Amino acid sequence: MGRNRPLVIVTRRLPEVIEARMMELFETRLNDTDQPLTPEQLREAIQTAEVLVPTVTDRIDARLLAHAGSRLRLIANYGTGVDNIDVDAAYKRGITVTNTPGVLTEDTADMTMALILAVSRRLVEGERLVRSGKWTGWSPTSMLGHRLWGKRLGILGMGRIGTAVARRARGFGLAIHYHNRRRVHEDLEAELEATYWESLDQMLARIDILSVNCPHTPATYHLLSARRLKLLRPHAILVNTSRGEVVDEMALTRMLRNRELAGAGLDVFEHEPAINPKLRELPNVVLLPHMGSATIEGRIDMGEKVIINIKTFVDGHRPPDRVLPSML
Repeated sequence: MGRNRPLVIVTRRLPEVIEARMMELFETRLNDTDQPLTPEQLREAIQTAEVLVPTVTDRIDARLLAHAGSRLRLIANYGTGVDNIDVDAAYKRGITVTNTPGVLTEDTADMTMALILAVSRRLVEGERLVRSGKWTGWSPTSMLGHRLWGKRLGILGMGRIGTAVARRARGFGLAIHYHNRRRVHEDLEAELEATYWESLDQMLARIDILSVNCPHTPATYHLLSARRLKLLRPHAILVNTSRGEVVDEMALTRMLRNRELAGAGLDVFEHEPAINPKLRELPNVVLLPHMGSATIEGRIDMGEKVIINIKTFVDGHRPPDRVLPSML
């Protein structure tokens, strides 16, 4: 790899300040169209680049990595999740993978709380009613939602984002319950007054709101299966700002249609950007276009992390945000 100006290929448009900085530091090829690369374009990029900067919309699997050129030594993912990259296959080929952890925590937690409020208080339904011109004025029984104060919030995945959600939720008077691979430190539990559930099934049966904040891995694919979703009580709502693959979307859609669940707020989808048409028809669902981390500050912070990872790697050091394969 060229020590000073490696060839860096970026698959999507990034904030202008980040693109300008990349152009200063590296030999950089940008995607001016901001359209996802076709499979052919992505294969050409991976054959040519010394550093590839992909996003969640790029599927970097073992089959694609088999076409990687000998110069490719770093995949600096623009995003926290790396479920779009076969990290094990990259490692076997001597390719380092990095991500951008931490910088999206507060933004995603904000969006999670926004969705909890929007679904519980029927904000989108009310907005649609006003825009339709059919609103006839205030009524004691019109647009009744549910208060948050005193409800039980179940957090699936008490990592950075789950913890940030819990801190916000405490301010709304929600009781915090959580399921995680490992129990968090007792000091954090005490701060949040959080109840740990070793059994996800038992937690689901006792909460009013479920927030999905765990990453998508082979172990979490359809973690919220049809069986588990049925453990939620009919008045419960589900909010997902993590990854759509964690939830069995077909089962969720059926339950929402049958009013076996009160509502859902979804920022991510199992087959995005494709969304089940039946899901789009439901009035008790708030649907967002994967915008949980979409703040100017967050996108710039992500880009700065990518640059630091590339620069550190080029200088011959271990990048700060290296993602290790599951085999290690």
